[in-house]
Amino acid sequence: MVKKDQSQRPPQHEAFVDSLVKYTKQHKARHWEGSFDQFLRDIFPANAERLARNSHQYTWDMIRWHGAGHADERSNATRYELFSSDLFGMDEALERVANYFKAASEGSEVGRRLLLLLGPPSGGKSSLVTLLKRGLEEYSLTDEGALYAIKGSPVHENPLLLIPQSKRVEFRDTYGINIEGELSPYSRTVLEEEYEGDFTRMPVERIFISEAGRVGVGTYAPHDPTTADIADLVGSVDLSKVAEYGDEGNPRAWSWSGAVYAASRGMLEMIEILKVKREFLYLLLTLTQEKNIKVSRFPLIHMDETIVAHTNLAEFRKFLQEKENEALLDRMVIIQVPYTLRYPEESRIYEKLTSSTPTFRQVHLDPHALRVAAVFAVLTRLKPSERPDLDLSRKARVHAGEDVEGISASEVEKIRNENPDEGMDGVSPRFVVNALAGAISSSENRSLTSIDVLLALKDTIESDARMDGKQKKYWVDLLVTTRKDFYNRWVKEDVHKALFVSFEEEAQELLDKYLDEVEAVLDSRQVTDPITGEERDADERFLRGVEEKINISDAGKQSFRQEVVRKAMGAYKRGESFSLASHSRLQEAIEQYLFEERRDVLRLVTSSARPDDEARQKVSAVAERLIRDYGYDEYSAREALNYVTTLMSQE
Repeated sequence: MVKKDQSQRPPQHEAFVDSLVKYTKQHKARHWEGSFDQFLRDIFPANAERLARNSHQYTWDMIRWHGAGHADERSNATRYELFSSDLFGMDEALERVANYFKAASEGSEVGRRLLLLLGPPSGGKSSLVTLLKRGLEEYSLTDEGALYAIKGSPVHENPLLLIPQSKRVEFRDTYGINIEGELSPYSRTVLEEEYEGDFTRMPVERIFISEAGRVGVGTYAPHDPTTADIADLVGSVDLSKVAEYGDEGNPRAWSWSGAVYAASRGMLEMIEILKVKREFLYLLLTLTQEKNIKVSRFPLIHMDETIVAHTNLAEFRKFLQEKENEALLDRMVIIQVPYTLRYPEESRIYEKLTSSTPTFRQVHLDPHALRVAAVFAVLTRLKPSERPDLDLSRKARVHAGEDVEGISASEVEKIRNENPDEGMDGVSPRFVVNALAGAISSSENRSLTSIDVLLALKDTIESDARMDGKQKKYWVDLLVTTRKDFYNRWVKEDVHKALFVSFEEEAQELLDKYLDEVEAVLDSRQVTDPITGEERDADERFLRGVEEKINISDAGKQSFRQEVVRKAMGAYKRGESFSLASHSRLQEAIEQYLFEERRDVLRLVTSSARPDDEARQKVSAVAERLIRDYGYDEYSAREALNYVTTLMSQE
């Protein structure tokens, strides 16, 4: 075997190996083991408050440790970094989850309630809980998140529980910390039989939360309710150890393998919780409320853990129909986790779901392919508005944070909260990604256009046996709406910009002209003509030519102009320039205005039956710019040009 020259190894290989070695050394250095006496002397004094945290306080500190900031200008919600790279368009739900832990950590009754995440399939519930679990694992590796437990304890209990009840008042007076809970039967037996009651000699070790290692994270997924065994949660007698200890009632002869014990000091995830037997629910809710569980043969066992459960809407509605469940509902904090209603965020979900899939990496998607799928998905989740001037397309744009004519900033929040159940049904991300995968597998071009995506979604809808004809027709109609109200505008803008190299400069000049003319109208003054230097009246015809492109009525022009000037003045006061990006609706109007001006040029260039060399060169140049600057490939650029030409022939 020929030994490879080390100099041929890529530098990133050596860097990765070095990082692994460093990680191993750091992880090894974090381990600590000693007696309880040593723990109190060497570890506890400098970290007293941290080492006394309960599971809710620990989780809340973990969330804050990862960092937080404002979600965006459209929302007052806080964006928590723990979730920001994986969950999109659900900042409000994530903030409510974080607020649950915050309130629980402050000692409120919220800490005695089970957290239930309620939402549609493939809506992010499981991902949210997974991120909490991974966050706990990472946090436990840090100095700030250091956890210590009685060594060998199957419930990883806090060493402070070793302090006798008679000494806890003195402990509180000394450190300002209350100790809640009792030793587990297992540790109490070990203390009495192996250490003769001398709790100072009990071994203590640093522990690290690990779902795989069953430390601080437990997960329970229900199976057939008729055969489900509560031992999966709380364990049972371990017959192999009964002979060793001579008594089934000896805690060391008990199998402490239940998910409840694995989750101690951390989090228990209950998947599809409402499918479990009622006795399971009562056990979990008693654990949440009283912080203990009752197992045969043993007294109450103190447990410190957070229970996070999730279920879908169908199971929840079935649960609500049973009157005897009312008492259980009172002991839950229910947080809805709907699908996002913001199509830019929805498209980010598709990017994440497809980015690691080889099939998708081998195929080019045009720049709007995922966005049109996202718009369609959002339209299926929206409910018709009571406002006659707000169709689903305009409503989708409001949710996306776009400026929509006739909708003031003060009305946006009301519209978003108009129907609390929006986002709880409709197309799931999984449905869309499956349709995309099907389109890719049947594509011969290794390139997928937005139109291809819409056709793939149409085929998936029509072949879905779960839907009735009425729903299929409604969703297909929404695909048409997506194409007409969104894609047509986007692709025309791309072609227009690619056709005219100086587009950005021309558009900015037009924006400046619009502002000058508007200010003159609002101030009732004349404008100095930049060419002749003469004074003239404001060009009302030009202003209306721009405004009509986005359907600003004659009655509404005054308020629109005042809003534009107000935003421009705000940017000026902040020391910022007022550009097209500063006002999305005005940007759309100006781009449409320029597009209309050049319509005939574009039609001549792209639709000549027998183009001459000059026309061919222009078409080629446009295609090259689409590829170079706007994310198209050769196939999708050609399709975009043909599509826009067809649109213009119909106008």
